[in-house]
Amino acid sequence: MASNLLLAIDVGTQSTRAIVFDASGTLIAKAQVAHEPVHGAPQPGWAEQDPELYWRAIVSGCQSLLSQGIAAQDIAGLALTTQRATMICTDAQGLPLRPAIVWLDQRQCTAPPPLAAKWRAGFALAGATPLLRHAQQQAECNWLAQHEPKLWHDTAKYLFLSGWLNHRLTGDFVDSTGSQVGYVPFDYKRQQWAAPGDFKWQAFAVTRDQLPRLVTPGQSMGSLTMAAAEALGLPPALPVIAAGADKACEVLGCGAIAPLTAQLSFGTSATINTTQPHYLEVQRLLPAYPGAMPGSWNTEIQIYRGFWLVSWFKREFAHREATLAAERGVSVESLFDELVKTVPPGALGLTLQPYWSPGVRDPGPEAKGAIIGFGDVHTRAHFYRAILEGLVYGLRAGREQIEKKLGGRINRLIVGGGGSQSDAAMQITADVFRLKAERPAIYETSALGAAINCAVGLGLHADHATAVRAMCKPGQVFTPNAEAARIYDALYRGVYRELYPRLKTLYQRIRTITGYPA
Repeated sequence: MASNLLLAIDVGTQSTRAIVFDASGTLIAKAQVAHEPVHGAPQPGWAEQDPELYWRAIVSGCQSLLSQGIAAQDIAGLALTTQRATMICTDAQGLPLRPAIVWLDQRQCTAPPPLAAKWRAGFALAGATPLLRHAQQQAECNWLAQHEPKLWHDTAKYLFLSGWLNHRLTGDFVDSTGSQVGYVPFDYKRQQWAAPGDFKWQAFAVTRDQLPRLVTPGQSMGSLTMAAAEALGLPPALPVIAAGADKACEVLGCGAIAPLTAQLSFGTSATINTTQPHYLEVQRLLPAYPGAMPGSWNTEIQIYRGFWLVSWFKREFAHREATLAAERGVSVESLFDELVKTVPPGALGLTLQPYWSPGVRDPGPEAKGAIIGFGDVHTRAHFYRAILEGLVYGLRAGREQIEKKLGGRINRLIVGGGGSQSDAAMQITADVFRLKAERPAIYETSALGAAINCAVGLGLHADHATAVRAMCKPGQVFTPNAEAARIYDALYRGVYRELYPRLKTLYQRIRTITGYPA
């Protein structure tokens, strides 16, 4: 076997995957290690995890690959991609001081650091005070400074999960610019830590010394330490190459690098992204995130609970399918596609607005989910189809926001994430968007994005564009059905787009009367 194999490690919320690719993007071997569920103790709404769990999963995954016949000496380099916004406090040696606060965590700071009067006035003038308040409340560092001041005082390094794992690999406090998505003093436009006079250093209770060194995707972050190499079973001094966060790597691994190509992610959070060569805020004052290749930004619009709704439906309403799936030895999700086939496009008017979790700007923090159009003809199958259609309507609305900012029409659609494995979801996407929907040949697109960075960093490809052409392979393409597209277009324009403006006042009343959502 050639000695230019690429090891991509993808640390998600539910599992870690260690995957070996070659320089043509062929998946050679894969190992997946499930995580123990994120725990919410000691308070409801909290989401914490032992950081060592992630490292143990990486070790187990790498050892599994070697047991499959992958020769350690054939691996030329390693790149890491992880879930975003999971935060870890460490001492000066990188040892965790407390459990990681996982991105699902809902705790809020109630006494954030005060801002100077000039900054408060500037935000008020821009109408952005609610956004600032939201960011300060959500910032994990602010909560820690308020509620665990002794621990926060002792925190030498404050790291994303990616930064902590990079330290375990290389011995250096280093991270990729492509992984900096969260409430830290990061300048998204310059893709560097904020300048000394930036308001972010006042808004967030963190110092520059607590943060790691940053490098751009495709650059070297160092090499494996002896201890890491021994634990993983890999060669000492193996190069470790910077990649990016899981969503950014997914966009890259789908090959969505042209400005008018949209990448949809059907994951726990559903997103629509494009890759731009310049900084572009699609929603005013909400940043474009760093892409997984140098000098790029992702114009992401997110439906926070996204395809979590499918899991919710399975838990609450799919007991029959769960029983049948167990009897047949198949996945519950495979039976959902059969449900969808029994219902016509448009679900006989049953329309869902997928705001199961509140937004920041559009929709606003008062938003909730809604389902309208119920009648005695509707069944669970209609409800499930309405979930898929509502999610894709929401992503189409994101497409229109992006197109308005770009001043051009998106002309290509590539879909990744777990939900993309559903043919029904793919066909609905093509019909709602009235555009061919492509599913990549390789499902593990986040890992492939990391492998692309690894290949570029090792010089196996000249640049990211060349690597994408060589490593990203097209899969099945779903073509819009003209009649279904007509129905969806009418429902989207005449019903879905009207829901939030008409219900917003009622959502605000619900919040005033009940306090929900907080």
